[in-house]
Amino acid sequence: MSWIARAASPNSLRVFEAAARHLSFTAAARELRSTQSAVSQQIRTLEENLGLPLFERIYRGVKLTEAGQALFVGVQEGFATIDRTIDRLQHKHRHPHVNILTDFSFAAYWLMPRLPRFREQHPQIDVRIVTNQGVLDWRTQEVDVAIVFCDERTLAAGVPRLFHEEVFPVCSPGFLRRHGPIASPERLAEVPLLTLTADQGQSWLDWPSYFEQLAGIGYLESSELTFNNYTLLIQAAIAGQGIGMGWLGLVDDMLESGMLVGLHELGLRSSRGYGLIDARPDSPGEAKRALQEWVLTCAEPSSRE
Repeated sequence: MSWIARAASPNSLRVFEAAARHLSFTAAARELRSTQSAVSQQIRTLEENLGLPLFERIYRGVKLTEAGQALFVGVQEGFATIDRTIDRLQHKHRHPHVNILTDFSFAAYWLMPRLPRFREQHPQIDVRIVTNQGVLDWRTQEVDVAIVFCDERTLAAGVPRLFHEEVFPVCSPGFLRRHGPIASPERLAEVPLLTLTADQGQSWLDWPSYFEQLAGIGYLESSELTFNNYTLLIQAAIAGQGIGMGWLGLVDDMLESGMLVGLHELGLRSSRGYGLIDARPDSPGEAKRALQEWVLTCAEPSSRE
């Protein structure tokens, strides 16, 4: 225990804070349900222990000395920190939380439209979403669950698949009217395409791989717009600036609303897809279990086969 701790007990600091805030020993005694003489004695003992005068006794009251003012600021800051910590601990106890790591596109187009249903079913659980567009490493972050685009090896290791990677070209109805019909890979390669970069090693399908797998043809770049953010790419497609690659499960709502048209006859399906990863298997919890069960329920059963 430090000398300061011995000289200033928590109780004496509490009495000092009340007296300094009211600039009155009588008002402090009333707040603390004590007596004016007891407060005065506590302050006198504190001053003796510190070797510093904290108050000047003036007519009908007291005022803080320079040392008293400095101590008052420090004590208030300390008490405020303690109060915030207690509030945070009590809130955490009252409201269990679950941290989810995922990418921008999944968060924006799949998770967020469905999340209100989870919160209706589990209003006591706080959900915190961490997003990133690059390679998502759940091992280095404080998250409970990761919903990430996985390669075949990760999914084969037992990670539950939410849905397969099913891709098909998407564009606005206006773009299709201006450039259609687009019924073959050769014709698709001639129109402006919207490209999502994979400069950090992401494993999703890109246009060269798409054309190779769909028709065995090399992709000669046409007029392109390139994005490192899928939400921006989709906005460009809605605005009629080109054809983007649409992932089943992400663009469904925009297809249903008519904002986008899907060229499903030019679709591809791979064994990759979004997986649900327990990022902290050694830390079970009711909130995490509820979130995992809800995500799996929301995913289309047929797409996980």
